[in-house]
This record gives sequence, structure tokens and C-alpha cells, in this order.
Amino acid sequence: MRFDFTDEEKAFREEVEDFARTELPPDWDEKALYWPAGYGTFPGIEASFKDMYDELLRKLGRKGWLSLGWPKECGGMNSMTRHVILDDVMSYHRAPGGDVSTAIAAPTLALIASDEMKKEWLPRIAAGELRFWLGYSEPNAGSDLASIKTRADDDGDAFVLNGQKIWSSGAHIADYGWVLAKTDMNAARYRGETLMLVDNRTPGITIRPIINICGIHSFNEVFFDDVRVPKKNVVGQINQGFYCVMLALQYERLFVGMGAFRRVLEELVLYVKETKRQGMTMGKDPLIRNKLAAMAIEIETLYGFYWRTAWMMDRGQAPEPEASALKLFGTELSRRLAGTAMEILGPCGQLERGSKWAPLRGLMNLGYMDSISGAIGAGTSEVQRGIIATRGLGMPRK
Repeated sequence: MRFDFTDEEKAFREEVEDFARTELPPDWDEKALYWPAGYGTFPGIEASFKDMYDELLRKLGRKGWLSLGWPKECGGMNSMTRHVILDDVMSYHRAPGGDVSTAIAAPTLALIASDEMKKEWLPRIAAGELRFWLGYSEPNAGSDLASIKTRADDDGDAFVLNGQKIWSSGAHIADYGWVLAKTDMNAARYRGETLMLVDNRTPGITIRPIINICGIHSFNEVFFDDVRVPKKNVVGQINQGFYCVMLALQYERLFVGMGAFRRVLEELVLYVKETKRQGMTMGKDPLIRNKLAAMAIEIETLYGFYWRTAWMMDRGQAPEPEASALKLFGTELSRRLAGTAMEILGPCGQLERGSKWAPLRGLMNLGYMDSISGAIGAGTSEVQRGIIATRGLGMPRK
């Protein structure tokens, strides 16, 4: 493994930095709050930022940056390294370097969709014209995708969808659902499910908001009542949807908002340098210095997982346990970082955004609550430990 970027990759990083400084609104730093690896504070799924985000995605699309990791025959550059450089820089600025459609759905389509489907969907996703939401979790199944009950009954040239999804991030601002449904109710566990693209405008779809623990509308519950989905919208093969989603999850687990970890640490360091407590600048307290140093080391460790996973994918390797290690370490670091921030800020850290007394605009308060979600979405920490143990270390299942 080479522990440095090429000159071209360094130049690309500078270009992305210039893009972020130029294209983001002047007051963006005041408005945007995002906790790394969280599902509840990402500005891209707040309705108030929708128009700005849609326009920014189209600008990224015109530069060809939404398809960096895709195969060249699908219009990409076949460079996951450049893709994660983009994600690193843009997430540092709390802005999108892509979304569900570009970072999760499109790479999966590029690998398993029919040629006809690739021609229909990939160019529009690369242009930043479509946004997707993930239709996996259900009220009585949680994140156990083998236990879903939403059914899709065969009706000639279409499936008829009935059921309910929950914790559907961004469904209210997206165009299509990336939905897993049961197409064979008698099939064995892990079989009989099909992945399909569902137009949000189809009659019979009802999207209801769920206000999350941070007081933000990021999640939704989505109801399907006799929703017709053309069979040409099926991703991969009928009744093989579970395995398609397992492939998509490898890409989702790369989606950690790496730069936002670095940004939070920098803001904490600046805060303790500028803030006095009991007549002394907080940054001179050896206990606080030790806590921040520990976080800096852990963030550098996470970067090691991050770059290695992208490096493997660029070489055609499937980083299944590696992606799980990245996701596990990142989401649990998200909690530790939030805990450290609250310890440093003390009781003031509990003040909510909007309060003039809230340090760092109330971000640490939000982060402390949002960091709970990261270890649940895209497979819980327990699921990741199981993958690492059995598929990475070769340990027996029981």
C-alpha cells in the first residue's frame, strides 16, 4: 500500500477545496450543522436546504464528480480514491459530495443492472438530477432485512406494492425510493425479496414525517397502498434483492462523512484555545489536552480504514470486512467524540442551538444525541462485529 496521494490526486483535492469555498453560500458555516456518521443532522435531507442542495448537486454533476467511483464504461473514472477525496473535503464543509443516488444506488446499478437500466438511470444520476431514499427498515423488522413484510405481488408487467417502511431518511425530499420488498412470501429466509426503484409520485404512496431526537425532520414513515411499480424498475434479479442490498451496503458503509470528524476536532481545539475557565485558558489544562490528543489519534486511525477501503476497491477487491471495520470504528468514534466534547464543554454543552449561550452553536448537544443513530443505520455495530469475526477473521458462527 502506498501511503501518499499522487500529484494528480493532490491537485484534485485542491480543486474540490476551491469549489467548496466558491459555491457554498457565504453564510453556510453559520447555518449548516452536521455530526459525523449521524443520520439526524445532515443538512442535505432538511427541506429548508433542498433547493440549494439540488443546485449544488447539479454543479457537481456538470464537473463529472458524481460518478468518480463508477466504472469507465458507465461514464465514471473508476477511482474510489477520488470519490472519497471529494467526500472528505465536502463533508468537512458540511456539504454534499453526493447522496444516496450517487454514492450507494449508482455503483450498485453499475455492477448488477441490465444495460437498458444503466442507460436509463445512470446518466441522470451522474448529472445530479435524481435523488433517492433507502426503503429497507420496517416497524416489525427493524434493520433485519430478512424479516421484512412489505410485499410486491406480480401483476403482469408490474408489481403491486403494499406495506410500510420506517426511518426512511430523506424520503420527503427525494424523487425515488430504493425499496426492498417480498416477492415470494413462501421463500426461505434471505430469499424471495426483490429490490426495485419506486417513483415517489406514484399514486398510493403516503410519506409522513418523523421528527428525530435532535428536533429535525430527517426520518419518515412511508406507506404503500396498491402502488404499481413497473417490472423494468427491478434492480438485479427478481427474488435476489437481499443479495443486491448486501452489495449496496458495502458502498453505504463508506459514506461516513470523514471530513466532518476533522472539522469537529478543529472547532473544539479552537474553542479551548480561546475560552478561559477559572482564570486559565482551557487549552492549557493537561486533562483537556490529553482528551483532544486521544481524539486526534483515533481520527487518524479512522482515516487509515477510510483510505485502505477505497484503495482496495480501486483494485477490484471487495472490501466486505474492511468496510464493516470502517463503519464500526467510525460510528463508535462518533459517540466517543460527542462524549469528549460534552465533557470539555461541561453543563453549557447541553444548551440547544438557538440559545445565545450555546457554545459552538449547539452542535455538540446535537451531536451527542445524533451519534446514537450512526451505530444503528446500515447495519448495527453487532452486525458489523459478526461480519468482521466470520468473514474477516474466519471464526465460526457459533
